[in-house]
Amino acid sequence: MATVTDYLDPKDLSRLANHQVLARRVVEGFCTGLHRSPHKGFSVEFKQHRQYVPGDEIRHLDWKVYGKSDRFYIREYEEETNLRCNVLLDASGSMAYEGTRTEGRSKLHYASRLAACLSYMMLRQTDSVGLLTFDTKVRNVLPPRGRAAHVRNIIDLLGETSPGGETDLGNVFNELVPKLKRRGLVILISDCFGDLDSVMKGLAHFRHAKHDVLIFQIWDPDELDFPFKQWTRFDCLEDADKKHTVDPSHLRQAYLENLKEYRENFTKGCHRNRIDLVPMTTDQPYADALSYYLALRKRGKGAMLK
Repeated sequence: MATVTDYLDPKDLSRLANHQVLARRVVEGFCTGLHRSPHKGFSVEFKQHRQYVPGDEIRHLDWKVYGKSDRFYIREYEEETNLRCNVLLDASGSMAYEGTRTEGRSKLHYASRLAACLSYMMLRQTDSVGLLTFDTKVRNVLPPRGRAAHVRNIIDLLGETSPGGETDLGNVFNELVPKLKRRGLVILISDCFGDLDSVMKGLAHFRHAKHDVLIFQIWDPDELDFPFKQWTRFDCLEDADKKHTVDPSHLRQAYLENLKEYRENFTKGCHRNRIDLVPMTTDQPYADALSYYLALRKRGKGAMLK
């Protein structure tokens, strides 16, 4: 059984102690917290005036406005609410890649610890968080909960998660959107490999449902600079029957050009859908990139980190 310290490093938690995961846009929830609710009430933050109608409680009348206009108006407020967050963890075969510069850390190993850290931060700020793992389809679902003890359930599920087969992000997203009844924060942790048009349509589906979407895209440094020099056998991690032995020098230029085009188009698609995209490489401490990004998000700035 996985232990808490297997997934939550005290040094990382200390590095992130002064940060919060805030929603950019309006969310729905029940409890008092850090985030704005779309439901109007009579507490916390002023929203607007509306004309009094019979049946309204007179204690909500704005007497100052009455003194100026000789008309009765009700003061309406925005309630504050806790954030409901769902962390979507890609457990497809490609996430099993473990390069030569990561000290034995696969992309899934790195992503799982990032998921645990984000979940811990959400629960610490009294928000609710759930975890979903997927490859070709959703495999495991842990519904959002707000209890501090819920982190144990999340770590148990992470410890049971191993790389699966192929992935189809677009279909997974379309399957998930109708199941997320309340708008909130959706955090995708994935290498985001797949048909780009399908992926972007799926992400747009989340945005049309008024979710706030945040993507942590996980890269191994080998995937970014293609360091291979000698004849190498490349095995497809999502289809065991696909193996190719090639001279990398003949592929490197074409690979890097295709990679650049893919990253540019993916970044543009995220911009178009108002989605924050945070690339991370498995040879760098995730707490550093996460700390920098959360500081930007707190100031209300978009983040397309390079």
